[in-house]
Amino acid sequence: MEAQLNSLIDAVRQAGADGRVLRLRGGGSKDFWGQSLTGEVLDTRAYRGIVSYEPSELVVTARCGTPLAELEAAVAEKGQCLAFEPPHFGEDATVGGMVAAGLSGPARATAGAVRDFVLGARFINGLGEHLTFGGQVMKNVAGYDVSRLMAGSWGTLGLITEVSLKVLPVAPAEATLMIAGLAQGTSLDLLHRWGGQPLPLNASAWVRDSTAQPVADYLFVRLRGAMAAVQSATGKMAADAVALGAQVQAMDNAEAAQDWRASAEQSLAFFDAPNPDDCLWRLSVPQTAPVLDLPYATYIEWQGAQRWLWAPATAAVPLRELAHSVGGHATLFRASAAHAELDKVVGVNTPLEPVQERIQQQLQKQFDPQGVFATGRLHPL
Repeated sequence: MEAQLNSLIDAVRQAGADGRVLRLRGGGSKDFWGQSLTGEVLDTRAYRGIVSYEPSELVVTARCGTPLAELEAAVAEKGQCLAFEPPHFGEDATVGGMVAAGLSGPARATAGAVRDFVLGARFINGLGEHLTFGGQVMKNVAGYDVSRLMAGSWGTLGLITEVSLKVLPVAPAEATLMIAGLAQGTSLDLLHRWGGQPLPLNASAWVRDSTAQPVADYLFVRLRGAMAAVQSATGKMAADAVALGAQVQAMDNAEAAQDWRASAEQSLAFFDAPNPDDCLWRLSVPQTAPVLDLPYATYIEWQGAQRWLWAPATAAVPLRELAHSVGGHATLFRASAAHAELDKVVGVNTPLEPVQERIQQQLQKQFDPQGVFATGRLHPL
């Protein structure tokens, strides 16, 4: 793999010398996201493979081009998992892309985000220097936590070549409850009440099925943990929901697993655009945020912290003002099928406050003084 690594380093150095911009790309499964995708593609997939895996230490180290599915299969053989359930959005997703995107699945609210599981990383900065930060144990993560800074950087700070991740054992027990008949506000209140109790609540999702006759509201909750804890919590939570007039059904675990995976991969029916002019918006708000006055259907995850909706790009200002009013922000996650580039004129991300923008710009200058990775993916150039 030394030749492949040197090839990546040489490519970055040459781009800096020539004044060219490089767009880092693994499997390309997340090419739909971002303000722009300018620059020459630098494919990272040749630099692949699991470097080390110590199941007893709960640590795995892999190169950037390693297929994410390969890594998940390797840890699954040992009864372990990536607890943050990263979405793939395609069969070719890579480990480097997973970290660079920083996206997490249904369990994020309780298990943590991608960055919470990054112990160390090696990456090539804009000068072509191969740097190492962090390590393979938590106590090595001290001072400026640069390795975790790479999570969610979308390839704008450097090329992640290798990452060490904390893995966790698969929970010995799991159960999913489907709760029908609770409106959004009641469901959020119930989730917040459960969140303040010692219950093994691992994931949640609320959605209104407008195709049903009559229209029906559904709350799904997943519990994970010790067998006794899951059994006890299942009975208590079902009783709480029934007391509010809901109907409760325990789902088959295999069927539920497919649905939770579909939620992460955005392959549920909700994620089919209702109109070709609609964009998929993500509202990131505090878990305790109330029901938002929205004229659009929503899909709510993370115990209320992540709220998805379809709306045209022209709704950017009111959506962002509403999210800001409760302490959150709105992201244009997927542009419309009809006019993607025009949609992005409103800005994929909520504009940063002046202080935050200055910090981000200074970070990018420190890591990439020559602008080799200045693709404009996070914000307009």
